[in-house]
Amino acid sequence: MYGEAGMSLGRFGNPKMNFNNFFKNKTVLVTGHTGFKGSWLSIWLNEMGAKVIGYSLEPPYENSLFEEAKLKDKIIDINGDVRDLKKLERTFKDYKPEIVFHLAAQAIVRVSYNIPQETVETNVMGTTNILECIRKHPVKSAVIITSDKCYKNVEQAKGYVETDPFSDQDPYSCSKGCAEMIAQSYRNSFGIKVATTRAGNVIGGGDWAKDRLVPDVIRALKSNKQIIIRNPNSVRPWQFVLEALSGYLLLAQKQYLGENLSGGWNFGPDRVAIVPVKRVVDEIIREWGSGEVIIQKDQNKPEADLLYLDCTKSKTQLGWKPRLNTEKTIKSTVEWYKNFEKESAYDLCVKQIKEYEGIR
Repeated sequence: MYGEAGMSLGRFGNPKMNFNNFFKNKTVLVTGHTGFKGSWLSIWLNEMGAKVIGYSLEPPYENSLFEEAKLKDKIIDINGDVRDLKKLERTFKDYKPEIVFHLAAQAIVRVSYNIPQETVETNVMGTTNILECIRKHPVKSAVIITSDKCYKNVEQAKGYVETDPFSDQDPYSCSKGCAEMIAQSYRNSFGIKVATTRAGNVIGGGDWAKDRLVPDVIRALKSNKQIIIRNPNSVRPWQFVLEALSGYLLLAQKQYLGENLSGGWNFGPDRVAIVPVKRVVDEIIREWGSGEVIIQKDQNKPEADLLYLDCTKSKTQLGWKPRLNTEKTIKSTVEWYKNFEKESAYDLCVKQIKEYEGIR
């Protein structure tokens, strides 16, 4: 499916990625389609000719990619909460999705300290409700997106593999670990075929969430304010949004075509892209052309200093590989934020999707 691709690229020049029109005319349910990754995924699926059914709450912040890209006019948009099992079941009955991508979540670690109960309800019971619908309805392929934070982080230098223990560190991380275990229990109890995925720190244009590094940096740059960072030496697996989504799409395709790929899958960058927060900020400033950083350590809600995913399983069993280095990831991200106010946000995304697919 995928050509060989490396990380030593200064521009998009990978062999062409090709899903061979697989998603064309497929009915695909995307929960959380109004969020950052959900919007990018919905755009990509829409461009491939899928019938996209979006199920989500309203966008959680102003100037969301969902709104800027006018996705409401391009897909079937259902306003719903994944905690509402009855409405979810009606959606499955009415639209009969063949493929399900479950991205709806409370997705911010620091926010989970303020709303722990809502975080757990959304991420655990929301996932349980999706699994219930998958159990009762004839879905051919299902991919549940959790997080690299699902792993119990012991600051180990080697990357986490899919069989490592899950986290009890904070409400968000624990909720994602619980979602993984709930999915496994449904596989064991009912024999449903569902994959779970753990990506790295996904960045890209159109993310405006608070308490995420790149959106916070971009807001500061756009308003000519100092950039405040809390943990400059924390090392994270930074990756462009399309890297993770390409893994989800490939996994869904292979499941649909009959491969039993139930279980957990890591989709993260290669080791060379595991870099400190300060380096990412410096690269953004360089691409933007201006900016000043100040460091304000925050000890009240600490996050781990080191996190790295071992993606050997995805590389060897799926044929998936990361395609971009850190510099290109940041260059593409900054390019989007520089241009979205004067160009169509949807067209900007499509342009970067086509570039990522290998079209020059």
